[in-house]
Amino acid sequence: MFKRVVDIVISVMALIIFSPILLVVAVLVRKNLGSPVLFHQPRPGMHARSFNMLKFRSMNDDKDLDGNLLPDAQRLPHFGQVLRSSSLDELPGLINVLRGNMSIVGPRPLLVEYLPLYDHVQKRRHEVRPGITGWAQVNGRNTISWEQKFEYDVWYVDNQSLWLDIKIILLTAMKVVRRADINSDGEATMTKFTGSKAKDKECE
Repeated sequence: MFKRVVDIVISVMALIIFSPILLVVAVLVRKNLGSPVLFHQPRPGMHARSFNMLKFRSMNDDKDLDGNLLPDAQRLPHFGQVLRSSSLDELPGLINVLRGNMSIVGPRPLLVEYLPLYDHVQKRRHEVRPGITGWAQVNGRNTISWEQKFEYDVWYVDNQSLWLDIKIILLTAMKVVRRADINSDGEATMTKFTGSKAKDKECE
């Protein structure tokens, strides 16, 4: 309950303080990428309940000759890269925090399609609200393996505290300034999760 109160206070203050930046970014997204300005997508939240996560749009809708969307890396223009590297695309997530879908700190909400792929330990990342930033984000973000990412997420679930959240927020600020760990090698962001190695072995 205390964490929820802190989330509400921080999200309200941040939305007020960053409102001019939100407006400017929205105008620039509309000018460079068109509409809609906001990207929204179903993501699993606490207890794996689905919600619409909000971000500023960072990719265009370019398609191949057959009408299929091009790979992410080919649809991410320089403007979109700047948005992601500066983490400005994440600012609308404060609305999700205010709504109670997310927290300021917690495991990042991933794709709904990943839910059946988690093993019994990895599923524990959904025991808390997902966050705008988290322990995995300040320990490698998109440059670490999926297994490492999930280990960090579950570690956070077991060790969460106010002081740990403050530490993560401060480390996140440093990462944003340095624009570190944005992309996985050869990918626009992170390679797609196809299931844990341990789970694959169990199914053999």
